[in-house]
Amino acid sequence: MIESEAIVVGGGPAGSTCAWKLNLNGICTIVLDKKRFPRLKVCAGWITPKVVRDLRLNIEEYPYSFLTFDRLNFHIFGKRFSVRTRQHSIRRYEFDQWLLKRANVPVKEHAVKDIRKEAGYYIIDDTFRCKYLVGAGGANCPVYRTFFRKAAPRNKKRLITAIEEEFRYDYQDANCYLWFFDRKLLGYSWYLPKGNGYLNVGIGGRFFAIKNRGETIRGHWNYFIKKLDALSLVKNHSFSPRGYNYYLRQTAKTDQKDNSFIIGDAAGLATLDMGEGIGPAVESGILCANAITSGRLYSLKSVTRYSYSFFNIIFPWWK
Repeated sequence: MIESEAIVVGGGPAGSTCAWKLNLNGICTIVLDKKRFPRLKVCAGWITPKVVRDLRLNIEEYPYSFLTFDRLNFHIFGKRFSVRTRQHSIRRYEFDQWLLKRANVPVKEHAVKDIRKEAGYYIIDDTFRCKYLVGAGGANCPVYRTFFRKAAPRNKKRLITAIEEEFRYDYQDANCYLWFFDRKLLGYSWYLPKGNGYLNVGIGGRFFAIKNRGETIRGHWNYFIKKLDALSLVKNHSFSPRGYNYYLRQTAKTDQKDNSFIIGDAAGLATLDMGEGIGPAVESGILCANAITSGRLYSLKSVTRYSYSFFNIIFPWWK
């Protein structure tokens, strides 16, 4: 039996951030993940200045591709406007590996199947044992399924389905573009340049809103890539996109049960306007580590709900 004071299930930004903080606070920690890092991860790869601050990330010393945008170009209901801002793009393949390595804790490649609580400890697949258990395994996290699904059912109306692709491309336009509610999609699409000649394009929307209209996210994707071609943003590329699902910020729910916790997408924390997941994942990882270290109540109330506050004013129904 491999023992550790804390075990984090999932090595993405939420899990690696939590493990990093736990380790800094003197808590012996192991990370379990079903994949070997570095691994491909379907994600736009968007981070905010707050993420940079929360992670104490020195941009000058970050060893991988990193782009900064001083302006975002929004298209909402067909009308275009630009917003001055400071945002960044990273490649998850690189970023997640860097975060996990920086955590400086043992990482085990292991797909968690069975978890039980016994005599105050959590037993994972009769192989691992810990006092504190953190679920950071995304929307299908086994910790959520075992201890939180009944007490904290997710709001299915906030289920997002998305399709995207990240690929090498000699892009000529280095700006970032975002289209909201295009073709009446209750969601948005994006064109996001990355460093070292990579580009990420994708589209996401509310799963049941799309389904109830007899549509599919794939249909919206096909429309979107034709738009990219018509705008000369992406031409002569044979797309091979991948799909995934996640949840926007949930409301009333339980995020701690005894000494088990859920963070990041396992807790359903993506921002209500942009579906931004990395920022809330990092925030929740830090909050969880601090709660374990101090013995105080774990709460996610302070985690960012909106990437841009004007969406809360203009589109209150988006909640």
